Amino acid sequence: MSSPGPIRVVDHTSSIAGAYCSKLFVDGGAHVTLVEPPAGHPLRRRRMSQGGVPEGQDGALFAYLAAGKESVVGDTLGDTLGYEASTLAEALSELDAFLAAADIFMIDDPTAAATLEEVRRRYPHLVVLSITPFGLTGPYADRPVTEFIVQAESGGIACRGRPDRPPVQAGGEISEWTSGSYAAPAALVAARHARATGAGALIDLSMVECMAIAMSVFMDLAHSMGGSRPLTDRVARSVETPSIEPARDGWIGFNTNTGEMFQNFLLLIERPDLLADESLATFQGRQARIDEFREIVAAWTTRHTVAEILEKAAELRIPCAQVHTAQTMLDDEQLVARSVFVPNPTGGFQQPRRPYAIDGDFGTFGPVPALGRHDPPPSVDRSTRAATMPPAPSGPLPLAGLKVVDLTSWWAGPSSTHVLAMLGADVLHVESTSHADGMRLTGYAYGTADWWEWGHMFVAANTNKRGVTLDLKQAGGLAMVKELIAEADVVVENFAPRVAEKFGLDFASIAELNPTAVFARMPAFGLSGPWRDRVGFAQTMEQMSGMAWITGEPDHEPLIIRGPCDPIAGMHGATAVVFGLLERDRTGSGVAIEAAMVEAAVNCSGEQVVEYSAYGEVLERTGNRSPRRAPQNIYVSAEGPEATVAISIDTDGQWRSLVELLVGEDARDGGLGGVGPDATDADRARRADAIDIAIGAWVAERTVADAVDALVGAGVPAGAVVDPRVLNRHPHLVERRFYEVVDHPAVGSHPMPGMPYRWSGISAWISRPSPLLGEHTTEVLGQWLGLDAAAVEALADSGVGGSRPVGR
Repeated sequence: MSSPGPIRVVDHTSSIAGAYCSKLFVDGGAHVTLVEPPAGHPLRRRRMSQGGVPEGQDGALFAYLAAGKESVVGDTLGDTLGYEASTLAEALSELDAFLAAADIFMIDDPTAAATLEEVRRRYPHLVVLSITPFGLTGPYADRPVTEFIVQAESGGIACRGRPDRPPVQAGGEISEWTSGSYAAPAALVAARHARATGAGALIDLSMVECMAIAMSVFMDLAHSMGGSRPLTDRVARSVETPSIEPARDGWIGFNTNTGEMFQNFLLLIERPDLLADESLATFQGRQARIDEFREIVAAWTTRHTVAEILEKAAELRIPCAQVHTAQTMLDDEQLVARSVFVPNPTGGFQQPRRPYAIDGDFGTFGPVPALGRHDPPPSVDRSTRAATMPPAPSGPLPLAGLKVVDLTSWWAGPSSTHVLAMLGADVLHVESTSHADGMRLTGYAYGTADWWEWGHMFVAANTNKRGVTLDLKQAGGLAMVKELIAEADVVVENFAPRVAEKFGLDFASIAELNPTAVFARMPAFGLSGPWRDRVGFAQTMEQMSGMAWITGEPDHEPLIIRGPCDPIAGMHGATAVVFGLLERDRTGSGVAIEAAMVEAAVNCSGEQVVEYSAYGEVLERTGNRSPRRAPQNIYVSAEGPEATVAISIDTDGQWRSLVELLVGEDARDGGLGGVGPDATDADRARRADAIDIAIGAWVAERTVADAVDALVGAGVPAGAVVDPRVLNRHPHLVERRFYEVVDHPAVGSHPMPGMPYRWSGISAWISRPSPLLGEHTTEVLGQWLGLDAAAVEALADSGVGGSRPVGR
């Protein structure tokens, strides 16, 4: 089959989100041209640790994100976005050769809606990808904003930390990396569809919507399913226990997502006497006794080294990891064994490799581009593209007609296949009555007849899928699954490797069953190395990747960031799957993908490793402050201690506006907290305590809404610290139709999130609720395999299928 060549991308963004998204494109073999202003991309001068970037060099983060890209200078378009058409026409002419040849055009200017319409008019084949904090539409679209405000408005800050202390942000600007991860598979699917049809699309991604999915863990849906009780009973935040605990020589992280894991944990800490204590068996029970229980845990962990604990936990199959700094991460035995860190091709420092392998190849990186060194691409005859690609699929969604067997569970794997389902694929979520998806147990309601249907995270993360029950432990069930695989375009699994291979779900076996399938394996730690058969969850990845190390208050323990590592892994897996589909389009052959969960996390925390490797500095926890912005914090309003305002100053101009608003035009003498309007960021950071007191006094006299309106009106980045339990009432998200009311046959009608982007021509995302256990077994086996209802009923009678968990 002929092909129009690699995906071509024009990246006109200036953010980490944009840069990481286009890095993911480069990782998969795309050709990316970076459009930079004459002074260069802002990230060329970025360094998070002390000291600036040496003259004549690029910052290590830029080198990590830009390796393999090309660079052209094209500031005119950036300077004229939103200007009159004649000026815009002149600006676009400078990029004409690039845009005419491109598949994807990326931009991150929230004022660019009119410009993007003109781009789409001129280049109808083009997928226009906009990545902005609030999206291009809605009442908050033009607000001044930083990553800290994105976390606050998306419910991410309010749910993190101890209830008796202020909530705290996730470190490492995680919203940027997560949003870039969400953008990549969407744009690639649109580009593949455009190559088949000639019709491009506008994808309007909102970072707040990305984090509303990734960081709030659907607490608003849980609250709605629980009857939307008043919020006066308790705060939204909590700290898991066990989680990050002190060891004799560092910090160790645990995860006990299941009852069996917690029971084994009690055996680990040599307290079998606590197995009979029912109050400790639940998350809520441990929260009520958190100080007492943490003392019990510490009494054991502080007597043992990290290495000793890791070994003992592995024997009991308890998810466990060292809470790494950048320095210790480089020495991690699993990451070293898998050669996860490689030299940057230009800077020489260590950086994470590509987070997935395609047919066993993890790829290599090209050089970091010098500013403006590349020429326009050769002209492309786009009229031949549709003829060289497979026929356009039927249906309005870009993946309509694609058949996917989803052998994943929990959230990382299901989030990967969820994207495919939302974009039109027929995704079969395979479970069994003896081993239902573990996410069905989150937030479960014992006492309800069908409690396994009430897991709010399962309900939210599996919309648009069909549900099938087939027990892989029984020969008949495994045979049926393999027949489904033989009919599929894509197969995704995230078992522990030893389990998958026991069922014959390895690359060679799947290739024999279906030589044209794109088969993605998403194990926690990869298919090789000493940790290959260990289990891990998002919490484990946050501990192992350094994300937890830089989250929390400087004088307290590190905190897990809660959630993003699951969808981060899912989006990386989905990106790899779409690149696999593009490769299959080219060759007609199947593709084998290995996408380890931990390596996606390490890529998204990559700034820590590149900073340490390049400059010798370990990044540390800063609470709600920032190494780059001052002041930045949350402040209590007149409405009470849980009604808080987030403020984050990104520029000297914003600081002057803040001083003028809070103190008045005569502020030059006294300033704010004794700091004048002309103070530099470094000056403000040194006086952060005094500034916080002054800002706090001002906010304390106002409601959250009044304070935020005044600040935003003055051009100051500010936002409400939104309670994630009522995030579905957020006026901006409601206006953008991010939430769709879904009628679920077990839990009723509730607002649920769609995708974190508006897509031209798509008015709604959710076409069916998440499946009941085994809901579509008869339907699917009939449609895919030609079985009649009697044959399916016989499977259920033999225990292969069914709709009720065994023993429940």
